[in-house]
Parts: sequence; C-alpha cells; structure tokens
Amino acid sequence: MAGADQDFYRVLGVPRNASQDEIQRAYRKLARESHPDVNKDPGAEERFKDVSEAYDVLSDPQTRRRYDAFGPDFRQVPEDVDPETWRRARAGARAGAGAGAGARAGSGAGAAGGRGGFGADVDLDDLLGGVFGGRGGPGSRRGRGWGAVPGADQEAEVELTVEEAYHGGRRTLTLTSATGTRSIDVTIPAGVTDGQRIRLAGQGGRGSDGAPPGDLYLAVRIAPHRGYRLEGRDLHVELRLSPWEAALGTAVAVGTPAGEVKVSVPAGTSSGRRLRLRGRGLPNPRGQPGDLFAEARIVVPAKPTEAERELFERLAAVSEFDPRRRR
Repeated sequence: MAGADQDFYRVLGVPRNASQDEIQRAYRKLARESHPDVNKDPGAEERFKDVSEAYDVLSDPQTRRRYDAFGPDFRQVPEDVDPETWRRARAGARAGAGAGAGARAGSGAGAAGGRGGFGADVDLDDLLGGVFGGRGGPGSRRGRGWGAVPGADQEAEVELTVEEAYHGGRRTLTLTSATGTRSIDVTIPAGVTDGQRIRLAGQGGRGSDGAPPGDLYLAVRIAPHRGYRLEGRDLHVELRLSPWEAALGTAVAVGTPAGEVKVSVPAGTSSGRRLRLRGRGLPNPRGQPGDLFAEARIVVPAKPTEAERELFERLAAVSEFDPRRRR
C-alpha cells in the first residue's frame, strides 16, 4: 500500500492538473509494467498496489477533490471540516509541537499519536475549536460556505484464513466508529492476497448536505497456517518423505485448500528439493493462478525397530554413497 506521505500524482507520474484521460493512460501503462503476473521483480507487486491505490483515488472526481483539499490525511478528515480550517490546524499543530509550549497535553500518548501525526502534546480538537464535534460553529463548513462535502473514505482490516482467501465467500464485519457500531456483509473474492485492498463503494463516512458517502477499504491480512505458507499467490507446503521414498521415487498425496493433489517424487530426491505444480496455488480472477511448491524433507524413524535397524546397517555396509563428498 502506498505510504502515508506518498504523492498519488507522483506515483502515477502526472501533474496535479492532469485530466482524467491522462490519469487513466498513466495508470494503464504503469499497471501493465508492474503487474506481478508480468513483472517477476520482487517489488513489482508492491508497486502495482501503489499504482492501483493512486488510481482509485484520482480517478474518482469527488475523492480526488478531497485529496487535493486535504492531502494524505483526506481519509481521516471528518466531513464537516473545510480545507482552510484544516490547514490552519496543521500549521498550529506544527508550531505548537516545535515550540514545546502553549500546547495542551492530550489524553495520553496513544490518543495523541492517533490524531494524524500532530505531535504528542497537541490537542487537535482544541486547535479546531470543537469543529470535529458539531456543525455550524464559527470554524465549521457551514460558516465558511464550503458546501456539500462527500463522505470521508474509511479503512478497516479483515483477517482471513488461507482457505477463505482461496475460495472467497461472505463475511459479516462489525465496524466501530465515532458514530457508533454497525455490521455489514462483505463478499470476499476468491484469490485475494495478503495486503490487497477491497473497495466497498458507498460504505464509508456519510456525506454532508446530500453529498454521497465515502468508500470503505478493507485491508486483507491472511493469518498464518500451520500447513501452508503463502508468497503472493504461490502456496508452499512441506513434503515429508521416508528415506526409501526419496531414494526410489513415489507419489504422495498433499493437502491443499482445494483438496488433495498427487505429487510425483522423482527417484533420488534430497531434502530441500522443491517440486512445482503449476496452477495449484491461489486463483487469480485477472490472470494466471499461483503455483504449488512442495519442498521435500526426508524424515527417519526416531526409534527404528530391530528389523529396520538391521536393514539400515546392511545398507550402510554395502552402499558407496557419501552425502558429504562433493560431486
């Protein structure tokens, strides 16, 4: 996700007065170049997410208007604040934090730090004269004729299991904000990846004076799984083998979110060898699915039986194999 201080215009490489056509052309070019299905550079997926986020903001005229007015803080600014009030508040916050005097202590380090980076000793509500809490005050939108303001975009995090990320489905989320608690039903698309943002149009903050509501962005976090490890859309599993299976070759059933699949193990497989099954990773609604990588791990009996010990001793006596010999 784009950093909090990233300039979305700079991310897309367009001027601030760029037309919607220019923004769209820049997005299409950068999206093609950085799409992880095309560009295998390790940082390509992160660049693609940054480009997509910048386009989501700048391609919507109302969201772009809020971004131009409030900058990187546009998602956190309440609907009733006009740009002039916000700029004065930020300027006052910086001055108060720099001087170290005249600023009233907040309700605690955690509470002060959660006000958009204004410094631990600055009370933003005090600087804005209570504009966050009501409408129609001397510093409010109504007093300055800002007019209808679209609702602020909001963000929340949703944690999914690997299976939920693979199959998708419905989830009911409970969201808590300054206006109360609400529940919403969310459709999780199949094949979402860790860090991906899901946009729910019109589910954000309410607009003022009939303006449309903002959007809700869900940041996906995929919980660790004891059987699988995800890297993007690729699925990694451990393939436990006995010494004779690794030496002679075999076929082993491996569990995946889609069910069991057979992995063919070639004769002479050593620990650490990765066996790839194309297309068996997470699905991709816009391109090629990920792959499944099964990594071989040879396991020996912790307490061999007498017969097993005898066979291992006979093998050791006749075998010329030396795993430490360089080949």
